[in-house]
Amino acid sequence: MAVTTIKSTYSLDVESVRTLEELARRWDVSKSEVLRRAIRGAAAAVSSGDNATLDALDRLQTSVRERKVDIERWEHEHAAERDAAAWRWSRP
Repeated sequence: MAVTTIKSTYSLDVESVRTLEELARRWDVSKSEVLRRAIRGAAAAVSSGDNATLDALDRLQTSVRERKVDIERWEHEHAAERDAAAWRWSRP
């Protein structure tokens, strides 16, 4: 059975091209096959509702709103804690 292919041109940054070439070498397949696998994998993740990271962010933001956390105050307090910890760790 023949597989229909369509030639397309896309622009990629240097890092993406290097990663594409490395995956093709590791998997011993063409760069086109690497792209096909990546596209299928991304599509499967989206259709399966694999949004765990975004879901976690949504829960965090909802929790902060519900608890009426003063973000600016929290940031100021934690920045001071980080600075103090950094100072302690920098001492000989």
